[in-house]
Formats: sequence, structure tokens, C-alpha cells
Amino acid sequence: MCGIAGKICFGGRTIREEELLDMSGKIIHRGPDDEGIFISKDKRVGLVSRRLAIVDLSNKGHQPMEYKNRYWIVFNGEIYNFQQEAKRLEKMGYKFHSQSDTEVILALYDEYGTGCLEYLRGMFAFAIYDAKNKTVFLARDRMGVKPLKYYWDGKTFIFASELKAILTQREVKRHPDWLAIHYYLTLGYCPAPMTGFEKIYKLEPASYLLINLRSCQIEKKKYWHLDFNKKLNLSEGEWKERILTELETATKLRMISDVPVGAFLSGGVDSSAVVALMAKNSSRPIKTFTIGFEDPDDDERQYAKTIAKKFGTDHLELVASPQSLELLPEVVRQYEEPFADGSAIIAFMISRLAGKFVKVILNGDGSDESFCGYLRHNKLQRDYWLGKFNKFMPIAGMAGMGWPRMKRLIDRQDTDIRERYLEYNCYFTKSEKLKIYDQESDNGVYELWKARCDEARVDDVRDQLLYADLTYYFPDSQLTKVDIASMAASLEARSPFTDYKMMELAASIPYNLKVRNGVNKYILKKSLEGLVPKENLYRKKMGFSIPLVKWFGGELNGYTFSQINPKLWNLLTLDLWYGEYFGSQ
Repeated sequence: MCGIAGKICFGGRTIREEELLDMSGKIIHRGPDDEGIFISKDKRVGLVSRRLAIVDLSNKGHQPMEYKNRYWIVFNGEIYNFQQEAKRLEKMGYKFHSQSDTEVILALYDEYGTGCLEYLRGMFAFAIYDAKNKTVFLARDRMGVKPLKYYWDGKTFIFASELKAILTQREVKRHPDWLAIHYYLTLGYCPAPMTGFEKIYKLEPASYLLINLRSCQIEKKKYWHLDFNKKLNLSEGEWKERILTELETATKLRMISDVPVGAFLSGGVDSSAVVALMAKNSSRPIKTFTIGFEDPDDDERQYAKTIAKKFGTDHLELVASPQSLELLPEVVRQYEEPFADGSAIIAFMISRLAGKFVKVILNGDGSDESFCGYLRHNKLQRDYWLGKFNKFMPIAGMAGMGWPRMKRLIDRQDTDIRERYLEYNCYFTKSEKLKIYDQESDNGVYELWKARCDEARVDDVRDQLLYADLTYYFPDSQLTKVDIASMAASLEARSPFTDYKMMELAASIPYNLKVRNGVNKYILKKSLEGLVPKENLYRKKMGFSIPLVKWFGGELNGYTFSQINPKLWNLLTLDLWYGEYFGSQ
């Protein structure tokens, strides 16, 4: 696990070592164990690495890593199948001088070029400079677990794990991207490729850039697509077996490490399953970490304790309080893009605790998105069936649902179901934003969302929406939250549910098995019965968030509200972000 950065100059410009050191200094928290810099002979390509040593603790894993006196790589992430690939490549004649997954990536690139991505199972963002072909190849993993941001003005290309490193360079002028902010007000995050800064972009998940240094051309291509069309017709028993087998495999792969490994534990379905499988496959007690609140209505610690006791973990707790909001300015600075998820503060706190004891942490991220764990997934199922039986709605209303409520649902049937779904989880709706600022139209957000749904290339609108969530909301909000929080504490976060084979399996499951009779994640919970206690599987979902209304009941940290809701939080964090990055201009 590392922080990476780099710079490529065209048109006679050259790179100075000081410029690379400036970038390195901004991402030292991502890799405090080692630093490395490479500058090409013509001084047109510079690479930076900050290493957090996880696998192969010897200096042989030092980056930038050279291979065959031709390739140089900087790599952030973990390739969980690198040992299998190394054995296969050795049979083909390749020789390795380290036990590092980084060297395996280089050998795969030497053999397959951009096709090397097909062989990588893991989380990654990397850049490879090819001195012979005069190219730079940058790629990001399928789900977007690891970040990769870049700046391009036609003369200079700069990339980094975090935008803060890019801002150190003299070519980069800070200007807010108002379109990205417009989208942020609805979504609570900037959808890729936008970042909130003009000319600075995020490389989308499952995508790569190939830069030709001779022609100054940049090719961007998507190399993997999550396919919801390949539905499997299996019995519940067969599904349960396949899900549990795939999840255990993904979990075991993410336990590979030469340093201590732990787990975040809320006591919910996903983290409990991961801890259970870790305990099954570990010869020593797992360290688990949970965070709770003083108010019992918001506190999950009792459920976490149940799992910790059952699986004999070495369990540590942390209690958040209103005073925890003192972290907010630091959190906003670290996230570097407009970011409205209040639970980022909690992620920071629990990561700091875990980082004192372990270097690697497993979590349950990805399950809610692929197995339908949110309230909006129930609403989607309801809207889907109401749309199919529209003409029978009056009869259904008289049958007990209540006519006023039914009439509201009927009235909304003329609205595109995809737009309705987006509004179930948005901060500011179209009409609300029109009251805040002048704009010609707010259709852009919804058109963007619908276009992503269409990209799924599947007929079932429910799967279209899952695809949109998994390619926008999940990487740009959920995965970003965990990556920034964990890496700020020099902690590597791994998510078994984000394994692409796990995601492909989930995509092959019919929606009706994910949400059934009002039960979210139905088939996943059935798969885990016997492994995780039922009181943990079927309890009410509480979510990983802070109690905003209670905490802001009085005066706190200079902010006074009689009440606060997500819309006000959205504006508060936007104001702090703008002040942090543009206030002095």
C-alpha cells in the first residue's frame, strides 16, 4: 500500500527533483515507511512513491521499481492473487527478485501490455513508464477502491493518489468547478471524473490512461464492465453455498499480510460475517474495533460485543461525542473534494484507533450496494411493482394501504423511476436548488444519472439503478470515505465484498432474492445463518452515521442550530471546503 504521484512534461519542459519532493510531502501519511523518486534520462517523466510496507518488508519492494532496465512503476494497493500469477509467469520463463506484488504487475505488463489488467485481482492504482516505447500507463482497479487523480492542461500531466499533491505544482491554478459543485448539492459528492477543481479529474473505476510521450496523445479506456444480464437460475440452497464460498475466498485473500491484521466491527450483517470468516481462518485472535455513541438509541456496541465474544476477538471500543466535531475542519481538509457524508468523522476516529494497533483492517463495505441493504432498495422494489400494476392501485388502496398514501404513490408514477430513486438519497432536489441559486436548468444531474443507468445495458430498471450506485455512489462516496480516513492514519483498508468476483456473483442474483417481503439482503442473510447469530442478521439497520440533530441541539464548535438536517450539513461542509482551498484567493 502506497501513496503515488508523478509528473510528465511536454514541449521542452523538464522536471526538477524539488517538484517531486513537494508532492511526496503531501502524501507522507499514505506511506510513512519509505520514499522513492525517479526521473527519466530526458527529465520529462518523474515518479514518486510513499510506501506503507505490508507484504515483503525487505527493501526489495522499494518503489519506484525498475524492471528489465525498461519499465518503472509506482503502485498503490494490493494484488491478492500475485503469488499464483508469479508461479504461472515463472513457468513462462520470468524470474522474480522479490516477494512483491509490484514486480508481478511489471512482468504481466511486459507480457500482456494493457491486457495485464485482466489478470489482477485486488485493489490498485498505478503508473508504469516504458522507456523504450515512450509511454506512461495509468490504471485503476475495477471497483475504484484506490484513488487516482490527475491534472492535464495540454502541456503538463500530473497525477497523484490525493489531489493535495497535485496542488503543489506551479502549473496548477486553483479554480472551483461550479458544475461539479452543482452536482455535489444533489449527490453529496463529486461524480467522477469531476473533483470540484477545474482541470483536475478522477480516473473512473475500471479504466486506464495510456499516454504517448511522442505524440502527446492520451487514450482513456474502460477495461471491465459489471454485467447484470448474466442471471443464474439457482435454488436458495445453491445460492447460499456459492455466496458463502465466494465470500470466504475473498476474505482469506485479504488476510494475506506480513503485518498485523484487524477488522472494523459494527455488529451488523456485513462486518460480522467478515469477522466470523477471519476468525475461522486465523490461528490467533482477531483484533476488532468498534465505535459507539453515548445515547443507547444510536449505539451499536452491544451487537459488536456479541460477535466479539462469539469469535473470541481482541476487542476495542471508542465512544464518539459532540466534541468529536472538533475534527470537522481537518476532515474537510483531508477529503479535499466537497464531501457531505457526516460519517466521515466517525471513519476518521475509528481509523486512528485501529492504526495504533494494526496496519491492515478489513471491513464490510460493498455489501449494501450489491446485495440491496438500504431503505431505498425497498422503495425501489415497491415502485417497480406498483408501476407494473398501476391500473389496480385503487383496489389495492381500498384493501388497506390507505387511500391518501396510495394516491401520493399513484401521482408519482408519471415520474421516471430512476429520478425518484435518486431523490430518495439526494440532498437537494431539483426544485430546492432552484430556490437557492439561479440556474438555467437542473436536468444535468438527472441526465447524468440516467445515462449511467443506460450504460448498464440491462432491461430491468432495478439492476440499472444498482449499476449506477456501484459506479457513482459507491466509489465516489463510500470507498472514498474509507480510503481517505484509513490512509490518514497510515492504515490499509480491505473490503472482501468489493472483490470483483464477489461483485460479479452478486450481479448474477435476481433482485427478488435480494429484497424479499421487505427484508433487505435476503439471500445474503440466509447464506450467513449458522455463521452469524440471527440477532445480528435480522436487527434493524442503524447505519454508520452521526446523530446530527442531537449533536447540534445547542452551540458547538462555533456552529449554532436549533436543528440540523443533511441539507444544512451539505452546505456546511461545502463552505468549509471552499474556505480551505479557495478562501485565500
